[in-house]
Amino acid sequence: MQLGALLAEVGPRVAVVSVAIAVGLTLANLAVSFGAVRYVAGLARPLTGPANLPDAVGTAILATTASPTAGYGMLKEYRDAGVLDDRATLIAVTVNTFFGFVQHIFTFYAPVLIPILGLRVGLMYVGARAAVSLGITLAGILAGALLLTEANVNPGGDADVDLPGDGEDATRRESVRNALEKTAGKLKTLVPRLAVVYAIVVYLTETYDVTALTAAADPLTSLLGLPGAAVPAIATFAVDTTTGAIFIAPQVPGAFTAEEAVATMLVGGIVSFAVSTFKRSIPFQYGIWGARFGSKVIAVNVATKVVFIGVAIAVLLL
Repeated sequence: MQLGALLAEVGPRVAVVSVAIAVGLTLANLAVSFGAVRYVAGLARPLTGPANLPDAVGTAILATTASPTAGYGMLKEYRDAGVLDDRATLIAVTVNTFFGFVQHIFTFYAPVLIPILGLRVGLMYVGARAAVSLGITLAGILAGALLLTEANVNPGGDADVDLPGDGEDATRRESVRNALEKTAGKLKTLVPRLAVVYAIVVYLTETYDVTALTAAADPLTSLLGLPGAAVPAIATFAVDTTTGAIFIAPQVPGAFTAEEAVATMLVGGIVSFAVSTFKRSIPFQYGIWGARFGSKVIAVNVATKVVFIGVAIAVLLL
């Protein structure tokens, strides 16, 4: 792959993700500087309270509904500030799952996927994905209730970090300037790392056929008793959700019942994790958290999704 083509591919991706992260970090810093965390977080206290998470995490949970990237950026800020340790951050990421899904209802599922699949199959599929996401969020709350103690969270953060209410004595202009300065400092570390990881991933995906991993669908469909048409449907759905929906929609009813179609798409979602993790999750999560903790976030995300999607498939095919 030539350098010019690589830069043309990587540049826009890094720019978009960097802007979204900058928004998330700035929102977190502004919320801290103006003491808004304690007011906004109160709306999410029914989630953060049972999970033994600080109220500040509520702002990230609510921000995730508008922008998952911004929500992740805020959680990073709280982790860096010492508000959350690694275990608490992983649980907060898990609790965030359903709120990230809600954002996709308005941007993809309702305007794109349901019209393609038709009302019945579309609502069944979106309902299944909603149940999966909600199940993961509830599991995160339960994990927090069982696994988190005062040793894992520090609502006061580090001594040199402004926290909710600390900015009330500063002028509004100083608060804004401090928030922007903190964001700029974080971006100086994050953006170069994002660029390097994205460049490596784009080069490898252009050089090697990572979609060959979808061959795993064949034995999986046989095990589940899905029709033979499920194999190409899963392979297509795993590579591109919209194309997969277009592929499977005309075959319902026919090659698939509504339940089999939804189960097939859910299997496609599981198989696609191998592709999407490599192409999107690794550069995004590594760019935010670094390789060590980013790998933990990816492992938790993939494991919980596979488990809960597996349960959803079992319920559909019973």
